[in-house]
Amino acid sequence: MNIIVTLLLFAGLFFFTGGAVGILRFPDFYSRLHPAGKLDTLGSLLAITALALFNLHHFSIGTLLTSIKIILILVFVFLASPTATHAIVDAGVRAGLAPWVKGEERR
Repeated sequence: MNIIVTLLLFAGLFFFTGGAVGILRFPDFYSRLHPAGKLDTLGSLLAITALALFNLHHFSIGTLLTSIKIILILVFVFLASPTATHAIVDAGVRAGLAPWVKGEERR
């Protein structure tokens, strides 16, 4: 069980790191939100899943209920994070923020 939890945590860390690099490297607002919405969601899903599994290490009704609550948090994050990213992009479009065009200088 500890090996699975460790692998899930490292996979989550890998996706968090990829998302952070993408946020730093991409040229504009819209392309930076892509790794923020995708990779951070996947990284948090993997890390929260590892937490729920680790909680079941000493199995009892209390730990089972806690793991179910953690899984419910996971479902909320899975639904809320991409929705929030979409809302932020929509706000950028409504504010008139133009997307980056290749050949333009980055600011």
